Amino acid sequence: MSQTEGAQGVQGAPTPMGSEDPKELGAKPAFPAQPQRPPGIEAEMTPRPDYGEQSYISGAGRLLDKVALITGGDSGIGRAVALAYAREGADVVISYLNEEADAQETARVIHEAGRRCVAVPGDISQEPHCRQLVERVFDAFGRLDILVNNAAFQMTHGGIEEVPSEEFDFTFRTNVYAMFWLCRAALPRMGTGGAIINTASVQAYNPSPALLAYAATKGAIVTFSKALAQEAIGRGVRVNVVAPGPVWTPLIPATMPPEQASEFGKQTPMGRPAQPAELAPAFVFLASQESSYIVGEVVGVTGGKPLP
Repeated sequence: MSQTEGAQGVQGAPTPMGSEDPKELGAKPAFPAQPQRPPGIEAEMTPRPDYGEQSYISGAGRLLDKVALITGGDSGIGRAVALAYAREGADVVISYLNEEADAQETARVIHEAGRRCVAVPGDISQEPHCRQLVERVFDAFGRLDILVNNAAFQMTHGGIEEVPSEEFDFTFRTNVYAMFWLCRAALPRMGTGGAIINTASVQAYNPSPALLAYAATKGAIVTFSKALAQEAIGRGVRVNVVAPGPVWTPLIPATMPPEQASEFGKQTPMGRPAQPAELAPAFVFLASQESSYIVGEVVGVTGGKPLP
């Protein structure tokens, strides 16, 4: 059963992509209660996110024979990007923490797109694993053209005094340090025409106190990317950022109180969260030659919430 098919008959089930009204393209709150343990499993979500299996259609070959490394590629935005890249002609290496079933689903749809996939488990908050990830890409494919730093950790808290130091450190190691380690290992070995795309958030600009650590990391990602972009373009590699608004991914039921997860995305002008498939075109654009003169920019995909 596809993710889109699995959502049918559920309150808030997504309207098929292609509707005239963008407000009606995805599931709307209220969502049923569905608490999970972090980092969450996409297959256990109701309604299932649309990651593009039925809705992302392309035959343009924008990324033909490129090789991409996507962290957090097992589910959510990462899975949607992995599928879109494969359908645009790229081979894909996905990294994931321990969600084996989700990773297998991503690998399945990449293979069905006629491209190769390598799925690598492990904790990117550890520097040796990040170095090994880059080595794994070169061992498997002999090149790396696109690096997408997408994996992230967040946790909701009622105030700063509730944030454990260990969790604050883990959030930065996962969201910021891993990006630094991967870029440092990858950039010297990427050829001209390569692209690095880092995932920030609307939280970088409109931070929520309940997501203090997460929002701080997203602000750091924007600044880091703008600085690195100025160095990397000298090597012929472009660095850019995608800043999503609320997106219906496993992080939401796994890291938010049920009452917040139930109403997730309702506060946007769209009145709903994005589906992961709605983020994928931005990542394709920034990885392709269609964005050849775009360097150090932040592309907001926020459902109408303005970025400063």
